[in-house]
Amino acid sequence: MEARKLGFDVKLAFGLGQAGEGLKNGAFGTFLIFYYVQALGMSGALAGTAVGLAVIVDAITDPLAGSLSDHWKSPYGRRHPFMYASIFPLSFSFYFLFNPLVSGETALFIWLVVFTNLTRTSMSLYHVPHIALGAEMTENFNERSELVSYRMFFSSFGVLTALALGSWVFFVPTEEFAKGQLNAAAYPPWALLLAVLIAVTIFWSAWGTRSVIPYLPKTTSTIRMRVLPVLLQVFRDMYQALQSKSFRWLFAGVFIVFVMVGVDGGLNLFIFTYFWDLPSGSLGFLLIAYHLGVMAGAPACPWFFRRWGKKAGLIFGGLSWPFWQTLPVVLRLLGWFPENGDALLVPLLIAMRFIQGACTVQANVAFGSMVADIVDEHEYQTGHRQEGIFFAASSFSAKATSGIGNIISGFALSLINWPIGPEIKTADDVPPETLVDLGLVYGPYVAAFGFVSIWCYTHYTLTRERHEEILVELAERRGTSSPDSAVTS
Repeated sequence: MEARKLGFDVKLAFGLGQAGEGLKNGAFGTFLIFYYVQALGMSGALAGTAVGLAVIVDAITDPLAGSLSDHWKSPYGRRHPFMYASIFPLSFSFYFLFNPLVSGETALFIWLVVFTNLTRTSMSLYHVPHIALGAEMTENFNERSELVSYRMFFSSFGVLTALALGSWVFFVPTEEFAKGQLNAAAYPPWALLLAVLIAVTIFWSAWGTRSVIPYLPKTTSTIRMRVLPVLLQVFRDMYQALQSKSFRWLFAGVFIVFVMVGVDGGLNLFIFTYFWDLPSGSLGFLLIAYHLGVMAGAPACPWFFRRWGKKAGLIFGGLSWPFWQTLPVVLRLLGWFPENGDALLVPLLIAMRFIQGACTVQANVAFGSMVADIVDEHEYQTGHRQEGIFFAASSFSAKATSGIGNIISGFALSLINWPIGPEIKTADDVPPETLVDLGLVYGPYVAAFGFVSIWCYTHYTLTRERHEEILVELAERRGTSSPDSAVTS
């Protein structure tokens, strides 16, 4: 492969594809459980369980999507056919997730289980091949980090768009609903718009990166695309991926992190609506502040890594998330933070969440880039290039643990006897001791696990120097001119 640089249009198209997942994640992480619990009246434990059950399906579909795309042979490459195929089922299932055509708690539970699984399975069909594509588009240390930075930027842009459209366009206060997020009728049109945007961004990403297909690695697999051989190959691929010590520790660390993120997402609207008792107008600013911080911090990641390394970025970002997550809640419980309604409250919360996002993105970008480096190490050791299975494992750890986080947040609401239904409008409708319990779960109880993930990250051993040696050896094996090669636009 000849040494080339990726064009801006290709980087843009690749990164923009992550906006589709960001739109879905913004809706899932912030609004889904709140919608079913507070707007539709489902119990917290039941809603959390319904969303969390998708973990079982994710355990199959993520590795399957990765392994299939690793071994796929077509004139359109290994990844692009799956990206195109995901567009309709993902948009369809996402819309109906927020537009249930049934009523009653049992029927709503079944609906939530079915359409959560359909949405996440369809996302696996797109997301795993998409992030694997980014790892094989370039081997250049800096350019690989740039691609992940583009991806993180647009991921947050997608989340921000979902939150902003909800907060300021669809979930606006009405005479009946002073806090618009309690209005169940506002959710279907919001979901329809997001479904269209998801389809557009995924198509743009697939179409905009089609020029790299001739330069991408080709599979040498002889696996026959039948059910049993494919499933056996998935297990073999997963076993091989987990032979990497660095990958095992990264996998364990991110597994823990996303449990915290899942609990955070499941409880965000509860905290903002009741613990901080924010009006609807302020809610939108607080919801998007974290993601604005991510977008602001993402461009600095390549510079940070060149100066201090990816592992340092991973640890710095990994420590930043629990610190800024816990700080305002702990200060409030100690009586050292502005009271609800104080003019300083919202600006302080916005500033803290912005800083949290700008710092935490270092870990997000470092992780994606480090997994891509491990793929090179795996090829060096085994002779097989399998971006799909590595990123499938990473994707599964993120989705599985966020599912576990949703289960935890749902059961936590039940354990603290959280009052449900749209008639619970303000903090005055919630017992004070229940609000304190909510703050403890959302803040220090969950954030404490962040330190365990940092311990896992310290066991990562693939240095930049060793990675460069591996690239030199791989370039010699392939007969290419440079270990810093990349496909062109």
